Formats: sequence, C-alpha cells, structure tokens
Amino acid sequence: MAKSSKQNKEIKRLLQQISNKRARIVIEHILAHGHVTTEELEKKYGYNHPPRAARDVREFGIPLETFRVKDSTGRTIAAYRFGDMTQVRKGRLQGRQTFPKNFKDALYEKENGKCAVCSGRFEARYLQVGHRVPYEVAGDPQEELNPEHFMLVCGSCNRAKSWSCEHCENWLDEKSPNVCLKCYWANPENYVHIALREIRRADIVWEKEEIQVYEKLKQQAQQNQAPLPEFVKKAVKKFVDE
Repeated sequence: MAKSSKQNKEIKRLLQQISNKRARIVIEHILAHGHVTTEELEKKYGYNHPPRAARDVREFGIPLETFRVKDSTGRTIAAYRFGDMTQVRKGRLQGRQTFPKNFKDALYEKENGKCAVCSGRFEARYLQVGHRVPYEVAGDPQEELNPEHFMLVCGSCNRAKSWSCEHCENWLDEKSPNVCLKCYWANPENYVHIALREIRRADIVWEKEEIQVYEKLKQQAQQNQAPLPEFVKKAVKKFVDE
C-alpha cells in the first residue's frame, strides 16, 4: 500500500510537467480508479481511438501495462494501468517535438508531395511528418532536425503504421532502433521485415488516368472470382516469370 501511495505521489509530480490534455486525462483517471478501459476512454471522454490516448502517455515516458477486462456488454476489451515506474523516461516529459513549417515544406519538396509508403500524391496538409523510428522506441533525435530521420505519410498509411508498430514485440519490449530501421514502416523501399514478420508488402495508389487500369483489373478479378490483391499478385508473377 505504501509503495502504491509513493508511486501515485511520483506520478502526480510528473503530471505537473505534462500539458497534453489527452495524456493528462488518462493519467488522472488511472490515479483515481487504478486503471482505465478503452470503453471509458471512448464513451466517457469521447476518444474514438483509445489506444492513441494510451500511446500519448507512453510517449511522455510513463510506462503503461495493457491487460484484458470485460466491458459493459461482457465483451473482452483492453484496459491500461501504470507499469514499473522505475522505467519512467523523464527526458520525454515535454512530449515529442513539433516540426517547423519550413522543415515540413522541405520534406514535401524532397519527396515530390508523395506519401513515403503508398507513393500517392497529396496536398501538404494531408501529409504528416513521422519518425522513421517510432518516437516510443527512440524518442526525438538529439541533434538538429535531419530529414533522413523522418518521412511524410498520408493519414491512412500513418494509421496503418501506428497499428502495426503498436503490436510489434520490438515496440513493446526490446525497443531497438536498429530493428526498426530494417522494417517496412521505416524504409518501405529497403527492408527485411514488417513488425518482425518475414513478409513483403506493396501499397499501390491508382490516380488520374491510372484509374482506368485499376477498373480493368477489378473487372477481370471479378470475372475470375478472385480477390483483387490475389489477382494482382498472380498477374505480377506471370509478368515476372515471362
């Protein structure tokens, strides 16, 4: 009991240094109730993506444990409580850095307005600056902003990357930047794994006149009663083998 009281006192002290509203709500709820569920984060606080709220806390260097509970309907869901507070990374209490507009503009020009993952072209406002190595693993680089450490990703690919990273054993346990650098989500054009799985992936976007090609592929896939991704892989294999 004394240990728990001491831990809560330490967390309250750390909380004073955190301004992020979403992270503060998670921390304050756990302090008051011992844990917070994804149902509570969604229904009580209005967060449609509860894992993102938990990730906010972790990005401030405060460890959280994920465990399973039953929601109000009896369905199994995730819940969060404080982890080993000796693992607090105090250097992160100010949160991740924000990026100057001129830095994003330079990245946008360097990448020709393309998402680093799907290569789709977007207006700058629809692309987000992301760390190649997740912030949760390596934090922010200590030296001056280097474009090589970051990538521009569209909203859809950023959500997919977040989900994949958050379920990766390296993200959860080892936190090795070198492992991340060999991952698809860090280097889509030169990688050996995707979240430690030995698989390969190609995200493709058809736009403008290319849409006609997509529609033909879709029509042929339907005629062959095959899912489109499977049909595309067979077509590529046939082309490569010729």
